[in-house]
Amino acid sequence: MSYMRIESPTTAAPIDPPPDAAALDTAAETSPGKAATEPDKMQLLQRIATLVIILVPFVGLIVAMALVWGRGFDWVNLGLLIGMYLFTGLGVTIGFHRLFTHRSFATSRAVTAMLGVMGSMAVEGPLFHWVAFHRSHHQHSDKEHDPHSPHTFGGGLWNMTRGLWRSHAGWLFKKYPSDLERYVGDLKADRLLRVVSGLFPLWVLLGLVIPTALGGLITLSWSGALLGLLWGGLVRIFFVHHVTWSINSVCHIWGSRPFDTRDQSRNNVFFGVFGFGEGWHNNHHAFPNSARHGLRWFQIDTSYLIIWCMSKLGLAWKVNVPTSQRIAAKLR
Repeated sequence: MSYMRIESPTTAAPIDPPPDAAALDTAAETSPGKAATEPDKMQLLQRIATLVIILVPFVGLIVAMALVWGRGFDWVNLGLLIGMYLFTGLGVTIGFHRLFTHRSFATSRAVTAMLGVMGSMAVEGPLFHWVAFHRSHHQHSDKEHDPHSPHTFGGGLWNMTRGLWRSHAGWLFKKYPSDLERYVGDLKADRLLRVVSGLFPLWVLLGLVIPTALGGLITLSWSGALLGLLWGGLVRIFFVHHVTWSINSVCHIWGSRPFDTRDQSRNNVFFGVFGFGEGWHNNHHAFPNSARHGLRWFQIDTSYLIIWCMSKLGLAWKVNVPTSQRIAAKLR
């Protein structure tokens, strides 16, 4: 298989330097009124919503397992689980990550909208929030302002455990940084992307309705619809969430580091496969604007294979992949 090579990678819009932490602390101390001392209502609602989004898929998994206990797991449920996992997971990896965050390829407006909707169905937050957090992560990877680094608590088993939790899901409960929107100024200039991001609740609902309807229509039963909701909806969300979050946590702790990236990003085989290529995380941090993360022939990268096929069909262009010389020059 031949791959496209582009010498000069495209880059996302320039990102301003982060505000000085001391200045932020001073501002918080001198702010007038009760805002500095009372819990922010929107922050409380955000934490409640986050807790619901984490717990409901887990409860759905327990209920789904209980309902198939003693009767078996049929092909309809398996098909809905795998199909929706592929559909929404690839929406995150190809759409939210490689297209919107890193501009690693270009595509049509129709495909852009479709990828934005697919990624939103994964229930990992609106498009703009997802991209902003990930761009912030790359700017501060494993440093103080990284939103989900596992390496900010120091050494020792207990601190490693704290870091693992923070990088996996704990960071979701933190207050949004005040400067978050500056990371997505380029995306906000696009009306189509503003609509996709703004309609996030609709796409979440659609991601639950589709497997529910398919389960009911295929089996011609209400029980089939319920199992479709559970396996193609909630259980699928549970697996997509934890695979995605494991890129933040596991892939910054366990794995190989063939490239000098000045952070602790690592290649992890398990998440390279089940994360559609995202688990080749050290490769990605070495070449963040590359559409291809699995840089070796044996590193399975499903997302890139799809982008490559899209390019052959005229659905993707300006596909950015580092040359072999650039890859060799950056090896440790």
